[in-house]
Amino acid sequence: MTGSPRWRMQWMSAAIVCLAALLVAGSIARAAERAITAAGLAVTVWQPDHEPGEKLPVIVFSHGFHGCATQSRFLATAFAASGYVVFAPNHRDATCAGGSGRFVDRPAVPFAEPRAWDETTYRDRGEDIRRLVAALAADATWQGRIDWSRLGLAGHSLGGYTVLGLGGAWPGWKLGGVKAVLALSPYAQPFVVHRTLPGLAAPVMYQGGTRDLGITPAVARPMGAYDQSPMPKYFVEFDRAGHLAWADIPSPARGGIVAYSLAFTDRYVKGAKAEAVLTRAASGVAALRYASELGTGEPKKQPAQ
Repeated sequence: MTGSPRWRMQWMSAAIVCLAALLVAGSIARAAERAITAAGLAVTVWQPDHEPGEKLPVIVFSHGFHGCATQSRFLATAFAASGYVVFAPNHRDATCAGGSGRFVDRPAVPFAEPRAWDETTYRDRGEDIRRLVAALAADATWQGRIDWSRLGLAGHSLGGYTVLGLGGAWPGWKLGGVKAVLALSPYAQPFVVHRTLPGLAAPVMYQGGTRDLGITPAVARPMGAYDQSPMPKYFVEFDRAGHLAWADIPSPARGGIVAYSLAFTDRYVKGAKAEAVLTRAASGVAALRYASELGTGEPKKQPAQ
C-alpha cells in the first residue's frame, strides 16, 4: 500500500467501519431470531444459524425505558452472527409483550433527580436478568449450547443503568460471573452522584454520541461515569449520534456501534486478541478514551480526507 502513514490510518479506520456496516447488512441471513418464555419473562433470542460444536458465549441485553426486547435488533443480530447467543427480556416497563408500560407513564423516580435513586429504584429490572440467567443455566435446552463462564451484559439507556447496577455499581445487585458490561448511552447519573462506579467488577465500555445531550455529558465530563469507573474501561463517542442511535432507527453511527461493541465483547467475553479499533478512533468517532491492559490514551479523531 502506498501513501503517507496518516492516509493509511484513515483508510484502515474507514475500512473497519465499512466492514462492520456490511456485517449488519448481512447478519440477518446468518442469525436466527425467536421468542421464548423463561423465568416468567417474554424473551427474544438470537443465535447463529449454524452453531459450532463448542458451547457459545452469551450476551444478555436490557432495553431502554418503555422500550422492547427487539429495540436494538441490528446489534443483537450482529452479535449472533459473530457467534454469541443473545437473550433480551421484556422488563415490566416494556410497551410490548410481557410488559405493562405505557408511553404516558412516568419513571418510578424522575430522571432529573438522580440523587433520589438508590438500589431499590428499578431493582425489578436487575432481578429480571438475575432470574433469567439462573433459569437458562438450569434449563437442559441450553446447558449443552451455552458457556456461562463467558457472559456479557449490554443495555441501552435505562438498560445501561440496569447492566451497570448488575456489574457492581449497585453493590446489592452484583451478578457473579459477568465478564463485560456494554453500556450504550446509559443513564449512569445515579451512580455518578452516589460515587458507586468504583464497585464495577467487570470491564466496561461506555458509548455515547455528540447529539446525545441528555446522557453522554454525564459519562464524559471530569469525574463522570468514565472517570469514576475502574480499569479496564473504554468510552466511545460517535459523531452525530443521538440517544436513539442504538435503537433500530437509521443512524450514521450504526456501523461504528457494531464494530466497537464486537471488539469489546470479543476481547473480554470471548477472550480473543484485542482488535486495533479498541485503541483507535475510527471514522465517525468524535472521541475515544481507554485505560486498560492495552494502555491508556485519548487518541485524536482522524482528520477528514
